[in-house]
Amino acid sequence: MISIIKATLKDAALLTFIGKKSFVEAHGRSAPENDIKTYVNKNFTEKKFKEELEDLNNIFNIIYFNKEAVGYSKIIFDFEHSNIPFKNVTKLERLYLIEGFHGNKLGFKLFNFNLNTSKKHNQSGMWLYVWVENHKAINFYKKIGFKIIGKHDFKISITHANPNHQMLLTF
Repeated sequence: MISIIKATLKDAALLTFIGKKSFVEAHGRSAPENDIKTYVNKNFTEKKFKEELEDLNNIFNIIYFNKEAVGYSKIIFDFEHSNIPFKNVTKLERLYLIEGFHGNKLGFKLFNFNLNTSKKHNQSGMWLYVWVENHKAINFYKKIGFKIIGKHDFKISITHANPNHQMLLTF
């Protein structure tokens, strides 16, 4: 059984756990181990998630598989970017799924949930950043219809940034 629910402040600890685990699984080899640890410990905390959840522009959704929380997403409506010629576009900031649950079409279901939510809010597209070495994610997004439109350096630490593709899906 699969369910997707909107996250609230009470979910901050759960989001912290899923965020840390899935980020390390997907990006743990993208930078020196100490840089990854420092990044995760700074950016995936209950305090940080509570701050993000209190910002009404951020929409977090948690996906459950057999009543177990296995991933989450974060979207922001009307998030303009200079590479995108229209304003009513959603930023898909995170689509994280614990690695052991890949292959169950859960990422696709969570993505479609966000896509439908974006369309209901009169958005004309969705954009994201994805690490250039995350071929699994790039292929996932290309299969859905995203196109690479630019580049972005994702700062992990003062001395390390990962090259990312900027991708866009119009609808």
